[in-house]
Amino acid sequence: QVQLVESGGGLVQPGGSLRLSCAASGFTFSSYAMGWYRQAKGKECELVADITSAGGSPNYADSVKGRFTISRDNAKNAVYLQMNSLKPEDTAVYYCNAVPDSRPCDRGQGVQVTVSS
Repeated sequence: QVQLVESGGGLVQPGGSLRLSCAASGFTFSSYAMGWYRQAKGKECELVADITSAGGSPNYADSVKGRFTISRDNAKNAVYLQMNSLKPEDTAVYYCNAVPDSRPCDRGQGVQVTVSS
C-alpha cells in the first residue's frame, strides 16, 4: 500500500534551519507531482511547496518563498524540503503527499516542526 514517511522535524529557534525528508513506497513515485503541506493548530491544511514528477518547476506559497526549497530524488523515491530562516508562524505538522490530493493533511502522522525561542 501507499506509504509516505516524513522525518527531520523538531524544535528550532527563529532564524534556524531544518531539512525534512519523505520516503515514499507502494506507488510509482516518479509519475506523481509531489508537495509538502502543513497544518498549524486550529488552521486549515495548506500547500507550501510542490514539484513536478520530473523534479522541475517548483512552486511555493508566498509565505515561504525565498526561504524554503523543495527537491526530489526519483532514484530514492524521496522528496525533501529545506527550510531556512524559520519563523514562529512556520510551526505546524508537515506532510508530504501527491499534488493534487483531496485530503493531504488527513493521512498519517506527518512531522512536527516547532519554531520557538
